[in-house]
Amino acid sequence: MKLKVCGMKYQDNIKAVAALQPDYLGFIFHEKSARYFKGDLPAIPSTIKKVGVFVDADLKEVIKLIKTHKLQIVQLHGSESPEYCKNLKSQGVEIIKVFSIKDQFDFDNLKPYESVCDFYLFDTKGKLPGGNGYTFDWTVLKNYTSSKPYFLSGGIGLQELENIKAFLNKKESKLCHAIDVNSQFETAPGLKNIEKLKEFKSQL
Repeated sequence: MKLKVCGMKYQDNIKAVAALQPDYLGFIFHEKSARYFKGDLPAIPSTIKKVGVFVDADLKEVIKLIKTHKLQIVQLHGSESPEYCKNLKSQGVEIIKVFSIKDQFDFDNLKPYESVCDFYLFDTKGKLPGGNGYTFDWTVLKNYTSSKPYFLSGGIGLQELENIKAFLNKKESKLCHAIDVNSQFETAPGLKNIEKLKEFKSQL
């Protein structure tokens, strides 16, 4: 199972997390976020894909940041249209479209995005467009109708390891591509606890 660590913010912490060799590192380019990333990205291993996270951002600004930071993936957390996704995909990046879930979800909402996204990400519906710190009911994914791989996100921490292992033995996890972690591994917004991440990765 692949691992994505999202909400990276501080240079030395980014390097320390990168040393653990997760598959993806996520950088939030949304100014209202407590994990907003600005400045230069430190060099990280080429085996780790850099994910830029955006919320209804201006298309030109996203394209500029893709080029500046050499992002390989764009994660869209807002109400971005299929046309918007298509325009970004033409930049040679992969697209992750995020959908938030609480107790139920209509998977028909995914249909317009099938041809313009590479992955979906399912997060917990809350006050913020991500980083709310608690999980949603994963049994909702029994109704997943797409053949597209997805990221499982939303308040996942060490306390969820047993639940993750149980989930990964279920039919609905067949297309689960990666586990996405963020707030449950922080000592402050954007500052990740390396030991906790190391423990989680070793048991995933």
